[in-house]
Amino acid sequence: MKAVLQRVSSACVRVEGAEVGRIGTGLLVFLGVLEGDDEAAGDRLLERVLGYRVFADAAGKMNLALGEVEGALLVVSQFTLAADGRKGRRPSFDAAAPPARARELYERFVQRAREQVREIATGSFGAHMTVEIVNDGPATFLLES
Repeated sequence: MKAVLQRVSSACVRVEGAEVGRIGTGLLVFLGVLEGDDEAAGDRLLERVLGYRVFADAAGKMNLALGEVEGALLVVSQFTLAADGRKGRRPSFDAAAPPARARELYERFVQRAREQVREIATGSFGAHMTVEIVNDGPATFLLES
């Protein structure tokens, strides 16, 4: 699995113009599920996401995790994280998990996150979405399990 984390002061996701998820201060997680990923990989990645210290402490250093700042989480599926652009000018998505398996692992990731995060929002799996982001920093990180 791959996750692109963006520390945000706000983020919103829409499907066909209708808002389906919104958060204030927190993390936007673009989640990509790869061929061969399993539940254990998702659990490890979620643990890393929630423990990643990217919020400023009193001294202004990135030293606090999401829960320590009572931040929210917005999880958006993004199969394009599986893209391989090493050949030609069109990316290959052969490394992406099949849609049914990707949905299963995405939903499990979200469900497990709901058990640990006070405020969580999501996109809509498989839909064409627009995402509005106010990236705080800017601060963007890539995590892989």
